[in-house]
Amino acid sequence: MALRGTKPAAKAERLKLMMFGPAGVGKTTAACQMPRPYVIDTEGGTDHYGHLIEASGGAVFQTNDLDEVEAEIRALMVEDHPYRTVVIDPFTSLYETQLEKGEKEVGSEFGRHYGYANKSCKRMFSLLTAIDMNVVVTCHAKNEYGDGMKVVGRTFDGWKKLDYAFDLVIELDRKGSKRLASVRKTRLQGFPDGDTFPWTLDAIGERFDVGNLTREADRVALASNEDIQRLNNMIAVLKLGDDVVGKWLTKAKVECVQDMPADAIAKCIEWCTNQIKEVA
Repeated sequence: MALRGTKPAAKAERLKLMMFGPAGVGKTTAACQMPRPYVIDTEGGTDHYGHLIEASGGAVFQTNDLDEVEAEIRALMVEDHPYRTVVIDPFTSLYETQLEKGEKEVGSEFGRHYGYANKSCKRMFSLLTAIDMNVVVTCHAKNEYGDGMKVVGRTFDGWKKLDYAFDLVIELDRKGSKRLASVRKTRLQGFPDGDTFPWTLDAIGERFDVGNLTREADRVALASNEDIQRLNNMIAVLKLGDDVVGKWLTKAKVECVQDMPADAIAKCIEWCTNQIKEVA
């Protein structure tokens, strides 16, 4: 069998950033100064920053309901708009609300509410990975413990696997009037692990391609409801298991059929159609 690997090609990547820090360090201010931010405000933190958001060419949507957040992300993926950055500020409150919802829906025995909330978050972040916009998510900070339950530093407060969804994780802190960013996780050459730098938009631009930060968002054609229903019917008729469907979802980088791009679901429908013809 021939090898199927290809040479890696450079991609016009967007900035996918998560930042955390203590209260008052300026996480909301930093997020709202990103290029043309569409700020999903989960605890009213933007009430005093309207001037910053307006100056950055942005807009605000206030909610702490994860389903509403997911709907906004979908709209940002498929509609024409002037925004360049989607901000969730903070994610911690959104996660806590989803845990409470999970406790009501499935109970808390054996941590079922965590499974409920984590599944929802995984789906939402698969959409944020696919969207052609910069993504900035803020989190509250909490103590990080080491051996002997000693405090060894700070980490983000929320879904434990949240950092997997981002190319860059930074901790914000203050020294006097300066806001400092410390790199806690990175996949980006411009932000070496352990680096600390003054947080400004200019400093970000020096480390990340400004063209990718500011270019217009390309729309993503998501599957229609008709195609989703058609594929689900075919899956049922062919009695396809998780092994086949799971490969489709992994290749499309989504968590469920409903989130598949139109071109990906079209290929799946074509494959199923051929299988049905063979059976017939």
